[in-house]
Order: sequence, then structure tokens, then C-alpha cells
Amino acid sequence: MSDLVIVESPAKAKTIKKYLGGNYEVIASMGHVRDLPKARLSVDIKKKFAPKYEIIKGKEKLVEELKELAEKSDKIYLATDPDREGEAISWHLAYILGLPLDDNNRVEFNEITKNGVTNGMAHPRSINIDLVNAQQARRILDRLVGYKLSPFISQKIRRGLSAGRVQSVAVRIIVDREEEIRKFKPEEYWTIDAKFIPKGSRKSFSASLYSDANGKIKIENQEQAEKIEQDLADAEYMITKVKHGTRRKTPAPPFITSTLQQEASRKLGFQSRRTMKVAQELYEGVDIEGMGATGLITYMRTDSLRISDVAKEEAAQYILN
Repeated sequence: MSDLVIVESPAKAKTIKKYLGGNYEVIASMGHVRDLPKARLSVDIKKKFAPKYEIIKGKEKLVEELKELAEKSDKIYLATDPDREGEAISWHLAYILGLPLDDNNRVEFNEITKNGVTNGMAHPRSINIDLVNAQQARRILDRLVGYKLSPFISQKIRRGLSAGRVQSVAVRIIVDREEEIRKFKPEEYWTIDAKFIPKGSRKSFSASLYSDANGKIKIENQEQAEKIEQDLADAEYMITKVKHGTRRKTPAPPFITSTLQQEASRKLGFQSRRTMKVAQELYEGVDIEGMGATGLITYMRTDSLRISDVAKEEAAQYILN
């Protein structure tokens, strides 16, 4: 029997299967397979906030299929996404399939290319329990804040209002910022700018009034600005110093999750959800004529600026050619 590789999505499974070949069976878990049931709190507050997990409703048939394939496989690889959610999904899969947590069966694909998949399969590791616990803490906080605070807010403030682990903190930051804005006392100031055309030239250049004879000047009202403007109108001007220099501009760094979302919003008007959906598709693989399903970007939920050596070499060669 071939080795079993479990990934999160069918699109990724299709792309990875192409690179791994016939000795591997690649199947998708379709995201999380085990979670806190929705019908109750499912967090035991009295026992160190222990979560009570169950198979997600509707995933029972998939779980049985995974168990059957696992029993027939020589080796099982957990290849969920390389982040804390992916690590938690692998941990849940290991529990369901009865896999030892210290077994080197966890693989990461930072890019769904032949090199990225081959490299990931060559360096399996055990499940990182710290990442799993980070995800569990986030999930438990979501549940505690959502299930404990939302009913209170809905009852006391307005029906239908809810609270969340992230949105509640964001609202507090906005309120604090608004209070700072309201406390701000505006001060009037003026600037004086001019355009100059040197003798013997048709090109003009701009300059701003910076100081008078006594040093840097602060113009506080219109009357002061107009008086200075009158004094300057008949004055003669002299360029005392010209400084030549070379400015070096480096390219922008690779996107991280936040900068990707910001740029997509600024240039394309995309909301974060749409940006991440498109990025997920580009990461998992797009059908390209003559190449089949091919991953086009590295993993998008990251704060890393690292670019693979292969990508740099190929980009350099493309530019040279």
C-alpha cells in the first residue's frame, strides 16, 4: 500500500499528488475535523479550562474514510498548512488516527512547487505542541468571550450585539483613540511657499520659507503671513549652496499577511477576506496550460520575509535572459 499524505484542501491535494506520484495517496481533511461543539460552552473552567472536542457535524463520513486509508497505509504524513491552525489540525488528526505525537510524521510545504513539496517530504518532524497550544488558547478565548460576554452585551446594550476576542479589543482601541482626538486642541499655523526661475533658465523649482535672520520661524496667523509675504515680494534671492547626491532606492520587501491585505485594499479595493481567498487559491495551485495545477505563491499567512533560493535564482535568470 502507498503512503498516505493528509492535507487541508482538495485543490492542494491535487497539486501535491502531481509532484509525489503514484506511491502516495493524497487526501484532504477539508479543514478542521474536530472542534468545540456549538451547542454548549465545551470548556471546563474548573479544570484548568480543559476543552471538550467532538468530531465536527457532517465530517463523520470523512473521518471514517481517513481511518480506513490510515489502516492500509505504510506511513502517514500530516501535511496541513504551516501555521498554528494547521498544526492543530494535524494534532487532531493524530488523535483520531491513533498516531504517536513524537512520531516524525508532520511535514510543511511553504510553497506548493515540486521543490517545495520534495523539500517538505524530506524533512518530516514531530508535531509542535507549543503551536497546538497557541491555537487551543485562541480557540478557548474565542469561546469564553463569545459565549459568556455576548449574551450579557445583547441583554444590557442592544439585542443582537456580540463580543469577540479580537473585535472587543479593537473597539476599545478605537474608543481610546477617539477620546484622544476629542481632547486635541488645534493650533493655527501658516506656511509660505514660492516658485523660483533662475536667470537664464526656463525651469522653475519650489522652495519653502524655513527661517528668518533669527532662526526657524513659526507663522501663527494670516496677518503675520501676509506681512512676511509683502517683505519677500521685492527681495532678491541667491542660491548659496547646491548639493548633489545619489539616492539609492531598494525594492519593497516581499509581502507578509498584513502588507498583502493593505496593498490589495489600497490598489484593488479588496476586503481582507477576498484577498486571503485569492491568495489561498494561488498557494494551493492554479491550472496552467501545459503545467497542470501549479502553486504560484509561498504560504500567505506569515510574517516571514524569506524568499527561497530557487525562486531568487530563477528570477535572476529570467531577468538576465
